[in-house]
Amino acid sequence: MALKNEYLKKNYEELSARYAEQKEFIQAVREFLESVEPLIDEHPEYEKAGIIERIVEPERAILFRVSWVDDNGKVQVNRGYRVQFNSAIGPYKGGLRLHPTVNLSVIKFLGFEQIFKNSLTGLPMGGGKGGSDFDPKGKSDNEIMRFCQSFMTELAKHIGPDTDVPAGDIGVGAREIGFLFGQYKRLQNEWTGTLTGKGLSYGGSLARTQATGYGLCYLANEMLHANGMDFKGMRAVISGSGNVATYANQKATQLGAKVVAMSDSNGYIVDENGIDFNVIKEIKEVKRARIKTYLDYVPSAKYVEGCSGIWTVPCDIAMPCATQNELDIEGAKALLANGVKAVAEGANMPTTLEATQAFLEAGIPFAPAKAANAGGVATSGLEMSQNSMRLSWSFDEVDEKLHGIMVNIYKNISDAAEKVGKPGNLVVGANVAGFIKVADAMLAQGIAY
Repeated sequence: MALKNEYLKKNYEELSARYAEQKEFIQAVREFLESVEPLIDEHPEYEKAGIIERIVEPERAILFRVSWVDDNGKVQVNRGYRVQFNSAIGPYKGGLRLHPTVNLSVIKFLGFEQIFKNSLTGLPMGGGKGGSDFDPKGKSDNEIMRFCQSFMTELAKHIGPDTDVPAGDIGVGAREIGFLFGQYKRLQNEWTGTLTGKGLSYGGSLARTQATGYGLCYLANEMLHANGMDFKGMRAVISGSGNVATYANQKATQLGAKVVAMSDSNGYIVDENGIDFNVIKEIKEVKRARIKTYLDYVPSAKYVEGCSGIWTVPCDIAMPCATQNELDIEGAKALLANGVKAVAEGANMPTTLEATQAFLEAGIPFAPAKAANAGGVATSGLEMSQNSMRLSWSFDEVDEKLHGIMVNIYKNISDAAEKVGKPGNLVVGANVAGFIKVADAMLAQGIAY
């Protein structure tokens, strides 16, 4: 789809030229601008106040060196990032990603998406993201601790409970959050809820581990019901096998679906009897093994080398939960040919623009990531609330609040799509609903903001 609004077109062309090498970031901006175009046409005050020019540039981008010593006594150097994108509606909020693919473009794309995702939750959180090209795989606990301590020594200068509250993401789980929080506390000499995803013994929230996967299914369920469908009896394919995929498997199964395929970066498994959540949980959370290990527990399952082929497995609902741009146009064509009925994104921007367009043109209900995977950051926001009040809610209380937030997100994005003349287009709805709240806050706070 080509941009027609001259103001948006000019901004996109200038941004593309300025950051030509930042492909992921430019892709995210392009999808956003196409979605909000009908709104910009109707609201000249946004152009007058330069909202688009301001919203696509981060308020602050911090790049720093991370030096640490490995178990052999050798000094290693990685690059650290924190992009504080927008604080119009609250302190910056977004995860830290540790993965070799991390660069400024990836962090900017994730931070940009986070602005609108956080806005959709209804909680007072701005958008940010951070991380490093450090790879935790194959590292000892002591090496990971030393890296996290070095990383936090610099990051601590820029974050705080009312400034910027990081969380986990790919490569940052309970272990890493513990090391990061310990170093922050040591440096600042205070205990605050500056990081979320903490352990339950020191301020973490129940249901946080499950939140993104559960939230994905709660929103997908609303979308299915709105289109006369239900999880009951559906075949589901879920890419990935991290927290999001694992707990999406559990909740989808509880809602009556049969999850027949899951994957990791090496390959995918197919279990026609339904993939056993408890086995996946043990493989990934206890043994930290590859998904191929599933066959040791369930010999009747099938393993296929290479993860992209997972989209050739026939299913009713596809839930990409691994990484960005994993579901391309070829995958979309395979899913459509096999009669897929719905798609819900669990990872950040896992579907390419071409694939997304193919699903929308085919009339397939499609739940975009900035709405569908907002359950994780929503529960992080609930963890912030519990920390501020010095109390802890039960699992059921948090899960109930999460369910309510996801139901409300679906209603808001569906209504927003209708409002701009794109009924049923949840990609447009999510961008419009998330944008309006942030843009109006920016207008209220003046141009100097």
